[in-house]
Amino acid sequence: MEIAKQALKYGVVGGINTLITALVIWIMMHVVGTNAILANAVGYAAGVVNSFIWNLRWTFKSPDVQWRSSAIRFTVVFGICYSLQLGVLTMLNSSLTIDPYYNQLIAMAFYTLINFLLNKYYTFKV
Repeated sequence: MEIAKQALKYGVVGGINTLITALVIWIMMHVVGTNAILANAVGYAAGVVNSFIWNLRWTFKSPDVQWRSSAIRFTVVFGICYSLQLGVLTMLNSSLTIDPYYNQLIAMAFYTLINFLLNKYYTFKV
């Protein structure tokens, strides 16, 4: 039951992060005119701080004494997940002829699943 509750909370935080990330990516690509890779990096950077704070305090309720170690693990997990989703994005952009923005959304879904599992069982493991 606890994992279902955490998954729901993670989904809420993830939904907000997805909106933040997607909006920043869209602005970077369609307003600022940057390429997909730079837009992706800036978008994920915008969501990562929000994600850490909400998941630390609300989703997984890690004790204060674990703040530093959780931050280090969160950064490692983010790096792994981001690298994997960037690989998926690059593969999709080279193989699909749809608008690259939709490939961003597909890669984000992949990132979300892997990120939850690693954060649940590694980053915020209490």
